[in-house]
Amino acid sequence: MAACAPVAEAQTLAAAAGQLPPVTIDAPDQKPPKRARPSPHPAHAGTGRKPATVVSQPAAGGNGVTGGTASDTTPRLQPTAASASEISGETINARPFSRPGEALEAVPGLIVTQHSGEGKANQYFLRGFNLDHGTDLAITVDGMPVNMPTHGHGQGYADINFMIPELIRSVDVRKGPYYADKGDFASAGAVDINYLDKLPKNLAEITIGSFGYQRALAAGSTKVGEGTLLAAFEANKYNGPWDVPDDIRKLNGVLRYSQGTATDGFSLTAMAYSNGWNSTDQVAQRAIDQGLIDRYGSLDPTDGGTSSRFSLSGNWAQSSAYGQTKANAYVIRSSLQLYNNFTYYLDDPVHGDQFSQTDKRTVYGASASHTFDVRFAGIDTETRVGVQTRGDDINVGLYKTMQRQILSTVRNDQVQEGSVALWADTTARWTDWLRTTVGLREDYFAGHVLSDTPQNSGNAQAAMTSPKAGIVLGPWYRTEFYGNAGFGLHSNDIRGATITVDPNDKVTPLDRVPLLVRSKGAELGIRTRAIDGLTSSLAVFVLDFDSELLFVGDAGTTEPSRPSRRVGVEWTNQYKLLPWMSLDFDLAYTRARFTNFDPVGNFIPGAPAWVASGGITFGRETGWFGALRARYFGPRPLIEDDSVRSQSSLIVNARAGYRFDNGMRLQLDVLNLFNAQTNQIEYYYLSRLPGEPIDGVADRHVHPAEPLAVRLTLAATF
Repeated sequence: MAACAPVAEAQTLAAAAGQLPPVTIDAPDQKPPKRARPSPHPAHAGTGRKPATVVSQPAAGGNGVTGGTASDTTPRLQPTAASASEISGETINARPFSRPGEALEAVPGLIVTQHSGEGKANQYFLRGFNLDHGTDLAITVDGMPVNMPTHGHGQGYADINFMIPELIRSVDVRKGPYYADKGDFASAGAVDINYLDKLPKNLAEITIGSFGYQRALAAGSTKVGEGTLLAAFEANKYNGPWDVPDDIRKLNGVLRYSQGTATDGFSLTAMAYSNGWNSTDQVAQRAIDQGLIDRYGSLDPTDGGTSSRFSLSGNWAQSSAYGQTKANAYVIRSSLQLYNNFTYYLDDPVHGDQFSQTDKRTVYGASASHTFDVRFAGIDTETRVGVQTRGDDINVGLYKTMQRQILSTVRNDQVQEGSVALWADTTARWTDWLRTTVGLREDYFAGHVLSDTPQNSGNAQAAMTSPKAGIVLGPWYRTEFYGNAGFGLHSNDIRGATITVDPNDKVTPLDRVPLLVRSKGAELGIRTRAIDGLTSSLAVFVLDFDSELLFVGDAGTTEPSRPSRRVGVEWTNQYKLLPWMSLDFDLAYTRARFTNFDPVGNFIPGAPAWVASGGITFGRETGWFGALRARYFGPRPLIEDDSVRSQSSLIVNARAGYRFDNGMRLQLDVLNLFNAQTNQIEYYYLSRLPGEPIDGVADRHVHPAEPLAVRLTLAATF
């Protein structure tokens, strides 16, 4: 929301004006960027002007590949909230993690887990939300949305398995509904993943590890004409510790051509991803206790799925004396077929309860914005105006199956859904120690559902206006204070807005739900760098939802929920202890409650209270490097009266390696170092095993964390 500036200009001008520079979380031993010529408008550095070349060095503790180049130079958001930050690709790749989605745990307070096979979208937790597979956490990759509305498995489904961590240049993090350029799914947070345009060196990498883990990656870039061509290819196989092997078969590729810089240039990117897997979903705890299966056993060995994603996107930017203009456009073709059985023999004692969900869609979208400076009544202001549009053409289905064979169709729908948003914000610098931002966003959603149950066909539309505001005070003693407030929204599955009867029996009447749900939140925070080498921030927030309606993909119906409030605090710290060593520690607490009265209780199932992470990263460009990281995921209520709670988990990962002068790298990752016997996820609901009462048994259903595993990587840069 505040002035955008290249980091070199922002740091120079911030020093002149007494501001804190934009917060960037970097790996140890990263060299500072080159200094840029001061702007004639210190309060709004970088707007409409071409940045100086910024060259970042490879991370000492990272993979030795990720690094910025001139063509990767990006205007970095000057933080307007204590919870906003930018995380470098070097920092992310310096950390050991077991799956691509876990790379995003570099975001303070974010937990990324998995309750099924590795081709399914991760489960996300942030700010007291069990975000399921992405609802209320907006994720983008190079401007392309990852979240999928009206999805076969869950609203806002965000499958990030196509991400190649080694290509990440930076991740921009903003939390709360305070930003005019963020709309649907962004109320809890927004994570924007930016890819590199150019690699400093080509890379070839092979990893082997426990439980049949195999991964090969090749990536490189070269000069082509006036621009740069980048290509990367990844292949991955993995069985996991499960009695029924996951048998993951993943292929992934990126081809990218770019010219100029991110403020004056363009890029064209093609991505292709395909995956197939078996899955051991969460299992009833009593089945383990009774010895029917072991801890890594399955109650339906035919669960699993296939997924694919193909995309073409373009980004363009131009700077002039009149400001800066940006535009991007994309087309995505994705498909998913899932087979799950969560309740075993509860609904169908003969064939079992396995069901298949399918989602095939084409997504079209574009956005454009213009930023310009105006001096009004002696006050320097920066104004941004933008438009965003998106359309989804979807075929979505739900089927009852047995061993992946279709028994009957619950529902099959053709959906056309679209949205358009207009937004604007203005940042004004009133004094050297005061700046404010006010913004406004208008969202309009509309769509049509053509259902195989005609009573559930129909049209739906809705609009919502969302004002935003923020204030920054300081700096004083290298410390700034922040205040933010805003209204936001999330969309519901449009089938819930047109439904009239239960698709299972075609008779039972069901109430329709609103297409858009209002959120509103506020945050107070402080960020300080009063101690050399230490950046520390503290944010206190509140976030309200009018309703937490959700579409229940395995039933084909919309489940109404209750209004809620979350009040929490986040404390984030990064400390560069030595030029070659850094420490970090994040702690978050959230009180999540339903706000209306109900005798069943007011706890929100699955909402985490305590989350913490921390670690040490060390190393230089050559020689020894490593990392040690711990992540704590506190207990959660599993039902509304809090009488059943999940376990907590503490998982430690470690890395040690050596980088040779000739570009070779040998690296050993140890995952779940202390072999913690804990769970990735837990739920509490009714299910039925053969021979049990026909009404089922209420029980915990758990997906265990993988045991201690090692992975050895041999890589070469050239």
